Amino acid sequence: MSGKDWKVISIVVVMCCLASAHSHAETPKLAIATFQLDVTPPMGSPLCDALCKPAVAVDDPLSARGLVLLPSGQKPIVLLSLDWVGVGNEGHLAFRQALAEAAGTSIDRVAVHAIHQHDAPGCDFFAEEVAKEYGLAGEIFDVAFAREAIANTAAAVNDALGRMQPVTHVGAGVGIVEKVASNRRVLGPDGKVKWERMSSCRDPEARAQPEGIIDPKCRAVAFFNEEEPVAVLTYYATHPQSYYGRGRVSYDFPGMARAQREEELPAPLHIHFNGAGGNVAAGKYNDGSPEMRPILAERLAEGMREAWESIEKFPVDGAEIAWDTRDVSLPVGKHLDPPLLEERINNTDNTMAVRINGVRHMAFLRWVDAGHKITLSRLRIGDIDLLHLPGELFVEYQLAAQKLRPDAHVCVAAYGDYGPGYIGLHDSYAQGGYETSERASRVAPSVESVLMQGIAELLK
Repeated sequence: MSGKDWKVISIVVVMCCLASAHSHAETPKLAIATFQLDVTPPMGSPLCDALCKPAVAVDDPLSARGLVLLPSGQKPIVLLSLDWVGVGNEGHLAFRQALAEAAGTSIDRVAVHAIHQHDAPGCDFFAEEVAKEYGLAGEIFDVAFAREAIANTAAAVNDALGRMQPVTHVGAGVGIVEKVASNRRVLGPDGKVKWERMSSCRDPEARAQPEGIIDPKCRAVAFFNEEEPVAVLTYYATHPQSYYGRGRVSYDFPGMARAQREEELPAPLHIHFNGAGGNVAAGKYNDGSPEMRPILAERLAEGMREAWESIEKFPVDGAEIAWDTRDVSLPVGKHLDPPLLEERINNTDNTMAVRINGVRHMAFLRWVDAGHKITLSRLRIGDIDLLHLPGELFVEYQLAAQKLRPDAHVCVAAYGDYGPGYIGLHDSYAQGGYETSERASRVAPSVESVLMQGIAELLK
């Protein structure tokens, strides 16, 4: 008998045990198990894909947190959030394959997302293969550590199957986050980007500009076994950096906010997802000083707290539980030209960051040319939609998704497959600015129509 057969049998046994324990002696409509493990890199590891100093100290332990959902009559669903900068291309594929095998499900029912802290590692095994070609092996991330982290996460998923419990109720709530997010791209009278407010900003003129287009809402989704909360998922769209680049591993202010909520509400596992925050950061409200990190954390924690306190529960029995996916091929930007990229990578006068940027561009180009697509997915539980999307996505995608189901609770997790880099709107590529520059984005302006169509099909 194969390992896959044993997985199916173990899941059936779990559901039978849950059915016998259920107060109504019926198979629960939905079952859940949570998992959490440490994924802090060893000292000396590259951070932020070699854009930051290598790790020299740990301010905060990084974690992988997730859950396994088992809807009645369906294969398991796995959701994972990582305190990493990003997982792309073959790294993203390897994570999903390992977790799918561990849970006894198919890869299309696994969603893997990073929160995108910069004092944290990344992972892309295909980019590592490209780097090897140019004598840059090991410069982007610690390969052995990444493979170990994937194996350990898969083991945690496997262990979670033995702790499944019924979900009797699900709830959703919303809180407002004050003075954290602001749009990074402030346009001038000519319609071009005039000010760029990044994660921190000390330009008084730029900071004086309006917040711009953001989503101020922190959304929470909670799973309950009767009165006991088992897991709380929170979603908020912004770059998660207060300051970074000093080699001190950190989960930054979103991790601090999550930890604060754990102290206040210790029973459930708190799992945070970064929304479509590609063009959103704390620059209007953050000068980059260390003192601002706990202040930003408290503001986000207050939004999380408000979202939790506003949760309205409903019984899972009778609710629609559905998982759907769309595989899309994102159009590659014309600037991903192999001869130009090779010149950038081979030029030893360039900084390592510039050369690695060329490697990651080349990797995405080859990955797409090989026929690999990106899976968009959506979990629907009644009037709750959990939408899983790739890259450093502009917040307008999130707002558009919410407008498609105005009476529903639409939560967006971006920073899934990290391969595409920043994903702007069609018109934003002509506006200038870092996010849609040839350095930052690997896709063409036509990406908007591809993604918007996929989102619309998932949410219809």
